[in-house]
Amino acid sequence: MTISVPTAPSRTASDLFRALRPLLAAEARAEAAGEGVDPGDLEQAVWLRLLELLDGEGPPADPAGWLRRAVQAEARLARRRTWRELPHPAPQAATGDAACPERAALTEEWRRTLRDAVRRLPGRCPGLLAAMLSPTDPTYREIAGALGMSQGSLGPMRSRCLGCLRRMLAAEVAAPGQRGKER
Repeated sequence: MTISVPTAPSRTASDLFRALRPLLAAEARAEAAGEGVDPGDLEQAVWLRLLELLDGEGPPADPAGWLRRAVQAEARLARRRTWRELPHPAPQAATGDAACPERAALTEEWRRTLRDAVRRLPGRCPGLLAAMLSPTDPTYREIAGALGMSQGSLGPMRSRCLGCLRRMLAAEVAAPGQRGKER
């Protein structure tokens, strides 16, 4: 992809930002999907890097190449930060004396996070997992009828969808017991 960047004498920060904005948005979305980070966070970090560069050394010689490398570097940094964070376990349903507003809020937040992740899955996975997570607890026969697919294909599809969900959530939340050096 060729980026039309203004020539050096007339290159201002706003011209450079305008020229790089579409490329940065695309690169951040692509890297964020693989790293489990928010694309907006990546964009913001790269803009900050660019401002620091412009303040010190001036504009990069190859803005598009610099931008791609900066997005990849920021994605790696974000991934390292998530490795250091320990996830909180899914809250258990509270009953009796243990019932409290905080626990109810945490439980609802955990459920909302799971529902949001299920909605982002590709293909027929969101419909299948939403049906399986339904509070009415439908049978495989009912789910197959509602989705218009054979009952025998639900198990393998469920397995693929759960694997995809597991990979997506693992990228967003560091696995418990992560070992290694912190840098």
